[in-house]
Amino acid sequence: MNNALPDLLPLLGPVAVFVFTMTATPGPNNMMLTASGANFGFRRTVPHIVGIVLGCALLNVAVALGLGTLFTQWPEFQTLLKLAGSVYLLWLAWKIASAPPPDTKGDEDARPMSLLQAAAFQFANPKAWVMSISGLASFTLVGDAFLASALLFIVVMAVIGFPSISLWAGFGVMIGRLLKTAAHWRFFNLGMGTLTAACVAMILM
Repeated sequence: MNNALPDLLPLLGPVAVFVFTMTATPGPNNMMLTASGANFGFRRTVPHIVGIVLGCALLNVAVALGLGTLFTQWPEFQTLLKLAGSVYLLWLAWKIASAPPPDTKGDEDARPMSLLQAAAFQFANPKAWVMSISGLASFTLVGDAFLASALLFIVVMAVIGFPSISLWAGFGVMIGRLLKTAAHWRFFNLGMGTLTAACVAMILM
């Protein structure tokens, strides 16, 4: 690790820019975090945020260990992943779009995504796969420095990704404070559900 340090330091800047660009831009996770922040508040959305970070870290570990080669050897696996992710995302979009205003929620279904649900979703989230495969392919070093550079990428993604996606939950909280009537909430939830569903087009392209 110490021997690889001089080679790792030049990677920090490019990795940080890549991670911030990928995690701070719109995507399925950020659309859902915005809706969750507005409907449930920031504190109740924290498990969702932590689940995304942990899920992406686990996915990165799996790809670094060779799981990503499945896409090369069996393209059908990538197609299956896209279809499964799209169906699940459409279901989540419907849940968001049909959610009632917060003050009318009295059933057990009215709850934010849990840590485990958010972590598991990353394995069906094509944008997470793109981040992981492209990032590890671009920023890992060959030979003895591979593990150290892969670890660097995983750590930087977690450190930068957490505040980046938290901004979307905070943005949702601010929007929630502006929604005064049931009609406002229905319009907002419908819009966020539509934007979440629109991510399917990006997935299937």
